[in-house]
Amino acid sequence: MASAPGGTLRFLDKITGIVVDLTLGRGQSITQGRLTILLDECRYPKDNPASDGQAHLTIMDSLSSTPVFNGWMMASSPALSAMDHPRYDVWVLSCDSGYVAPQIEDQPEDPDAPIEEINEG
Repeated sequence: MASAPGGTLRFLDKITGIVVDLTLGRGQSITQGRLTILLDECRYPKDNPASDGQAHLTIMDSLSSTPVFNGWMMASSPALSAMDHPRYDVWVLSCDSGYVAPQIEDQPEDPDAPIEEINEG
């Protein structure tokens, strides 16, 4: 696993239906609704940076003195280690691995090329 400089989380207010994507750097926190979300760490597989990210989060509710969530969440399995809150939901989308998908360039069409036939059957 490699450590990423930050990550992207998704925040949902179950009552209002508001959905917000939050981009945080490692060690950065943000307040959304009553929650203060701290991204402690974000990691991704070295051999496949576009795949599953894992983030360690500490999430506080302003109405509670103890964290409502403190642990690892996986982007591919958000229910595996989910935050249990009656109003809000937070889950990991990805870690900022620096991976950029390659651009696919459209090939110019050759007007003299034969048309490909599709056989349905």
